[in-house]
Amino acid sequence: MSEDVAVVIEDGEDIRELLAQVLTQGGFVVHAAADGATGVELVREHDPIVVTIDVNMPGIDGFETARQVRAISTAYIVMITARGDEIDTLVGLQTGADDYIVKPFRPRELRARIEAMMRRPRVLASTHPSPPHPSAPQAFGATDAVSHVASETGSVDLTGAPWGEGDAEPALLEHRGLRLEPGARVVELDGAEVELTRSEFDILRMLLSSGRRVVSKMQLAGMLRGERGEPDHYLSEHDARAIEVHVANLRRKLGESPSDPRWIETVRGVGYRRTS
Repeated sequence: MSEDVAVVIEDGEDIRELLAQVLTQGGFVVHAAADGATGVELVREHDPIVVTIDVNMPGIDGFETARQVRAISTAYIVMITARGDEIDTLVGLQTGADDYIVKPFRPRELRARIEAMMRRPRVLASTHPSPPHPSAPQAFGATDAVSHVASETGSVDLTGAPWGEGDAEPALLEHRGLRLEPGARVVELDGAEVELTRSEFDILRMLLSSGRRVVSKMQLAGMLRGERGEPDHYLSEHDARAIEVHVANLRRKLGESPSDPRWIETVRGVGYRRTS
């Protein structure tokens, strides 16, 4: 049986060794590079499942490295940087990154986020999805976190899905000419297929399936971290800003104006909900 492979692209020796150690302890065979060009070649050679990329590197920076990696690989990409500005989050997500962690980070946070990513399909929503990686739930051992996170309005229980507990997920969600098929992970607008990233698809699915119920940014972040409310202790305001970026990208692809929304309403200070 083939072993799971990870590639670490990080110019800082200490951080590079820490990332390699964390991933090795998680059962990965790790290949590391100190610059983007070498890292891209390692990805091409070893076809990893996970790639971590430092944003601030000499030569080609992390954003360009992520673009080149995404062009040749469906690996999960985690951007790691000392900068926490929203513009960096925007650029990182637009280059195809699946997650974004700001230094300093805790090794346990990285493990938790990679576990969550590996429970999700490895391909874009507009293509036929592969199943979650079979080792994903046990990738770093069982988690002992509780199933609650704080939202902007208080404590939100994420143990339930948007649809009823125990109910089958709807085979088709439709609203104002927008059709979403959860099983096939396909979105069509007025009969034309729309290409969405994993995160954009999952956010749209949650909003459409929630009816007129308001879904907070932190609920959406929690869903992306762990699908149907898996525990996560590491949600922050940075995650809320990332949701804003995902929703902005989603609206742009759908051709929707935030001031005159056709599908997604912004509830100021709270989150989002489906239009009536």
